[in-house]
Amino acid sequence: MKEFAIYTGLRLLLFVAAVGVVLGVWALLSDSVNLLVALVAALVISGVGSYFLLNGPREALARTIDERARRATAKFDEMRAKEDAE
Repeated sequence: MKEFAIYTGLRLLLFVAAVGVVLGVWALLSDSVNLLVALVAALVISGVGSYFLLNGPREALARTIDERARRATAKFDEMRAKEDAE
């Protein structure tokens, strides 16, 4: 679960950074800031950015999930074979 915490933390950090950048640029260019539009823009920016910037942590998380699924499937198959033998 370490990979999950790392990936989630990095996604949140990227989103907060995007919110800061969007709000900062918007405040420099305009007198008033529409918070909802700024949050949506930051969400889109951080989503696209995470696709490129967080590829390594996402791959590590996917490998961990795949390993867990394989172990669970193997255990399930073992239990089913044991039950069939009885």
